[in-house]
Amino acid sequence: MAYEVVLPSFDGPLDLLLHLIKQANINICDIEIVEITKQYLDYIHKMKEMNLDIASEYLVMAAELIEMKSKVLLPVEEEAATDEEDPKEQLIQRLLEYEQYKESTTTFKKLEAMRKEVMTKEPSDLLEYKDSNEVVDYGITLDNLLEAFSKFLENKENMKPLNTKITNREYSIGKRCVEIRDIIRKKKEVQFQDLFEEITKEYIVVTFLAILSMSKKQEIEITQSKNFDNITIKAREA
Repeated sequence: MAYEVVLPSFDGPLDLLLHLIKQANINICDIEIVEITKQYLDYIHKMKEMNLDIASEYLVMAAELIEMKSKVLLPVEEEAATDEEDPKEQLIQRLLEYEQYKESTTTFKKLEAMRKEVMTKEPSDLLEYKDSNEVVDYGITLDNLLEAFSKFLENKENMKPLNTKITNREYSIGKRCVEIRDIIRKKKEVQFQDLFEEITKEYIVVTFLAILSMSKKQEIEITQSKNFDNITIKAREA
């Protein structure tokens, strides 16, 4: 019964040499030129017997190995040996470098396979789904207001003593909205921090909530010319 011999494919002569070394279960640094040359030439002969095209680079490596083998077998004068670099060491260095590149290639192939599992798309325009109540008008977000409010409290903390007069005055968000409307009507526009005329916890909280409420109802426009600049509040045009 006929059978086929399938030879593995390699990316070049160094790849073939690395395969033969691993197949022999030896360390790259411990290779024997005579033995590795024999194995390499045996493989080339098998390729010829199977009428496979042999790339020129494989034949070049075969010639190099034969030359190395001849230098190992033939006696060499000591002076000449010291002048020339050891071809075996050069080959070992080439194999070690190739092994590193091959391992890196394997890692990159795994990353490429993982990347193929990831699907991407162009960013979508979500403005039509934006809730106008979530973002204050003209690009001023709730975060901007909270940051300005935090800076306002920090500045007032540094301007002690605070007004600690005991009072029974009660505040409501609705009443404070009316007062802010009156202020804006008279002044046309006002700075955010100027709306906090009293420095009591109740007054500050109610004023801030009133600003948020009026912004949510789109009664006012809140603008800021640039980052970290003062926030300006004015009546929204119809």
